[in-house]
Order: sequence, then structure tokens, then C-alpha cells
Amino acid sequence: MQMNETYTGNAPSRAEVDAMEGLTLLEFGTDWCGHCRAAQAPLARVLTDQELRHLKIEDGPGRPLGRSFRVKLWPTLILMRQGEELGRVIRPTIAKPIVDLLSKAGAAAD
Repeated sequence: MQMNETYTGNAPSRAEVDAMEGLTLLEFGTDWCGHCRAAQAPLARVLTDQELRHLKIEDGPGRPLGRSFRVKLWPTLILMRQGEELGRVIRPTIAKPIVDLLSKAGAAAD
């Protein structure tokens, strides 16, 4: 799957995220965040040819989806399957933590 390039302000509700079938990788952050920009290259490398949904969600004060996941630092990557959180990675700067996260679901190829 090709990764999403920009953060969207139109986030789904928590109920919609919990109802999504299959694997979903939530990425919380903002386009202006330096940590978020630093994570894009390793994230793009890992997501190439992955079979999962990637939602790139703009986060900040008052954003209900990020608050429901208790996101405090950007970027935060949360791997979900049918409403269950399988794991999360905060501020990745290399591919390995992302690969390790996806391997929790058997989604990452070595």
C-alpha cells in the first residue's frame, strides 16, 4: 500500500476506527512538526508493499480521536486490528521500530 502524504483534519470518529476491518496504522501528527517530517522517510520505506490501511491524522488540542488514544507526542503510530490496539511507536527516526510494530500483527516483511 502507498502511504498517505499529508495529515488530514477530517479524522474518523473513534467508533469508526474501532469498526475498521483488517489492519489499520494510525499516524498522529502535523505537517509542520519536525519529528513528524523526520519519520516520513523510514515510514515510507516500511509501508511500501504492505497490506494495511494508513490513516494520517492531524492532531492537536481538542482533537477527539487523538485524545481518545491519549496521544501526547508526535508522531505517534498506533497499529489497530478490528478495534484492538496491537502496539504503538512514538517518534520513530529509523525503520526498525516501525517494522517491529508491524511484525506484532504479522504484517511486516523482513
